[in-house]
Amino acid sequence: MTTSRQEAQWVLRAQCDDRDALESLLRGIQPSLRRFVAGVVGPSHADDVLQETFVIVSRRLKSVHTPELFRPWVYRIASREAFRHLKRERRWSDHTVQELEPDDLPAPNARPPAELLGELLSLDEVSPASRAVLALHFHEELTLAEIAAILELPLGTVKSRLAYGLSAIRKHLSKKRGDS
Repeated sequence: MTTSRQEAQWVLRAQCDDRDALESLLRGIQPSLRRFVAGVVGPSHADDVLQETFVIVSRRLKSVHTPELFRPWVYRIASREAFRHLKRERRWSDHTVQELEPDDLPAPNARPPAELLGELLSLDEVSPASRAVLALHFHEELTLAEIAAILELPLGTVKSRLAYGLSAIRKHLSKKRGDS
């Protein structure tokens, strides 16, 4: 995940109290950030979490020493706010990670359609932690290493959350096919 040259310039200008640059910066990142947040907390709560994220970004923007790392920094803040929101809503529950076989792991180039992915991410069977990884990996097309950096998790944890989320979706889909 990289910050564009224009965004890096907006960061520098916003750090010098240029309000127009800050608005351009936030407007530019809003669609992809909202998609990520909606994947974690659901579409009905996404705007609230996004607003909290933008407030934090506005207050702490001067602490960004490397403008090129603005996007990963914002995603890290958004992921923290999304999980805080889930904890406040008491929707957070610990899910144990199951042992998976190599055949259960996703194919490297498998990309579900955006609509189907949005629907699948909203399933209660998928933990919020797995939803965050799935949204970043499939919606934003980030590598697992980038996701690990954003969520501040070990790479192995990101891989297991991805595998767990995909496994939960597969179970739901096979159960749904069995009901039809």
